[in-house]
Amino acid sequence: MSQAREHGSEHWPKRTFTNRGVGSGAAVRKRAAHLAFGTPVLPFLVVGAIVLVDLAGGAGVIWLPLLAAGPALAATTSRPCGVLCVGLLAAAVSAILGTRDAVPGGELTAVLSALAAVTLASALASALRWRRERVLAAVRSVAEAAQHAVLAPIPSSVGPFQVAVRYSAAAAEARIGGDLYALVPTPYGVRMIIGDVRGKGLPAVGTAALVLGVFREAAYDEPDLLAVVGRIERSLARNLGYDDFVTAVVAGYPEPGRLEVVNCGHAPPLHVRASGSVASVDPVNPTPPLGLRALTGEAPSLQVLPLADGDQLLLYTDGVTEARDHGREFYPLAEGLARHVSDEPAATLAALDAELQAHVGGRLHDDAALLLLRKPAVPASADPASEVGAGGDSVAVTVPSPPRPPAAGAGVGCGRVAE
Repeated sequence: MSQAREHGSEHWPKRTFTNRGVGSGAAVRKRAAHLAFGTPVLPFLVVGAIVLVDLAGGAGVIWLPLLAAGPALAATTSRPCGVLCVGLLAAAVSAILGTRDAVPGGELTAVLSALAAVTLASALASALRWRRERVLAAVRSVAEAAQHAVLAPIPSSVGPFQVAVRYSAAAAEARIGGDLYALVPTPYGVRMIIGDVRGKGLPAVGTAALVLGVFREAAYDEPDLLAVVGRIERSLARNLGYDDFVTAVVAGYPEPGRLEVVNCGHAPPLHVRASGSVASVDPVNPTPPLGLRALTGEAPSLQVLPLADGDQLLLYTDGVTEARDHGREFYPLAEGLARHVSDEPAATLAALDAELQAHVGGRLHDDAALLLLRKPAVPASADPASEVGAGGDSVAVTVPSPPRPPAAGAGVGCGRVAE
């Protein structure tokens, strides 16, 4: 699939420079920049400031103990060798100033002993900090792999659609959470899902991975979109607890101009017409979330939405619409989409995300996912049947959608137009 382009890298040929003078100068500048970046500047400034104060006031032993602040500060930014260097500098400065100010030998020895103890303790703290940072870097690399496994990158074009995705996890330092999304080209057209798992943390991530795995498998196997939803429901019924559920919207584009939507207790998508008007695609027959069908006995219904050239569809999670500002006002997503809609989905979502972050003051309190699709105009020479195929570098699938009987509860729903 074309998703590989998101991870691949170009292998550029290496150039050999014959001018050794220029190369050596560049190498020296690079080493100097690296050394300057790793140098504990603040500890040296502290030591220098204490020296100036002592030289100006001649207070002697009164200021010398403050030199221990140098290695203590170095422990927060430098490696152990840097801490030892700052400690040695502080000890040398202390000895010189103590001799200059005629500090008694016993008091000077006590100051030097304190500097040595602080330096050694700071070097040990620095070593432990660097060890934790290495472990944290390894954990982050695992989290990055988990992100790509659960929420696979989506290319900028899939089948006939231009696509853009934005995802923000509410947990600090987290890359994934309880929100989920996927978009895959299949022999039955492009199919997509966006959902929100009840709960947070690792259990929510596990449930999201389960839903996405079943969806990706069923989307290729099941000709009918309701059958895809049924596969997910049966899998969740076997694996979730009684109080666990997943709200989701599952959609498919089986043929040109026809978009099928199954809403299972999720926030309704927003349909943006080519004219710029925004409409909420409210479900005709509300359906309970996935995992709760056994409790209600209600089967999901299929909703048909006409999708013309130039139209866009925004799928999102409630972390977006329930985001509040300092005045406890919800973020008006429909109005924001109407303000920022453009012919480039990535630019539209970038503007929406920036406005959302400004609305909440820079920190979301719930996971938020945005998935925007745009149906550009098809050239007159293009074969409309290829619209249901795969996008990117994959070969377009031209298998027509098999005939299907009208689904119960099917209807054309364009919803409410955002005021």
